Amino acid sequence: MKFQDYYETLGVARTATQDEIKQSYRKLARKYHPDVSKEAGAEERFKQVGEAFAVLKDPEKRAAYDQMGSQWKSGQDFTPPPDWNSGFEFNDGNYGGDQSEFFESLFGRQARGGQRQQRRSANMNFKGQDHHAKIMIDLNDAFQGAKRSISLQMPTYDQNGNLVAQERKLDVTIPKGIRAGQSLRLAGQGGPGMGEGGTGDLYLEIAFHPHPLYRVDGRDIYMDLPLTPWEAALGASVTVPTPDGPVAMNIPANSSGGRKLRLKGRGIPGKEAGDLYAVLTITLPPADSEAHKEAYSNFAKAFDFNPRA
Repeated sequence: MKFQDYYETLGVARTATQDEIKQSYRKLARKYHPDVSKEAGAEERFKQVGEAFAVLKDPEKRAAYDQMGSQWKSGQDFTPPPDWNSGFEFNDGNYGGDQSEFFESLFGRQARGGQRQQRRSANMNFKGQDHHAKIMIDLNDAFQGAKRSISLQMPTYDQNGNLVAQERKLDVTIPKGIRAGQSLRLAGQGGPGMGEGGTGDLYLEIAFHPHPLYRVDGRDIYMDLPLTPWEAALGASVTVPTPDGPVAMNIPANSSGGRKLRLKGRGIPGKEAGDLYAVLTITLPPADSEAHKEAYSNFAKAFDFNPRA
């Protein structure tokens, strides 16, 4: 996937005000409108301009987009970092239209969400919009549960059209057993309503900080378990670190690298707890002394084995 520089698309600086962004969009939209322009590729250019405007006119999406920094250039291979939009509070949105793969990779959740239909009464009572935010937690929080204080940014434009961020702090209870991708609902913490419509809700999507040992897939946990050649060949009992504490694991004889051994129920807890998988890796000791070199030489003589055969 290629990175798209929305500022370059609209021909504005990264410090552009809201009015400057609108003016540039209107000029380019008229220039490339399929019903008006005779230029080759005008329809595609028109879509690109519209997509760039959909992001940069919206203070929340613009602030999240800006967080990725200016080190990327249009056309570069790009994969969004897993925590690129963490801590930003989004309104429910209704963005519609055909968007690029790049747009979907960044804002797909909000883009697909659509705007909740509001019921209108004679007294003009509207429930406030629901808000969404992504928060990063430690894997251990999912195993033990936790209480955390989080900070969210709600970007907006000031009276001069400059992008500013409003910050608020919330105390959140992380339930034991929560998975990545699940959302916590904080009732009444969304947008303000009208009349007696009530306040919207805030949904916090959960993601995990990268862990030095573990990889997460749903409720299952994966980790690499280094073994010596003799442990893999002869079998052994080794200690495996798990998020709930160390566990003894029996390594079957003649185990090969890449083999997965399961510790049932040692994954993320829940009604049906996940499992922990130890992926075996064979680690060779260095031949860094004459004694070690001789040991390797004797090993080679003892086996008629060619792994490339």
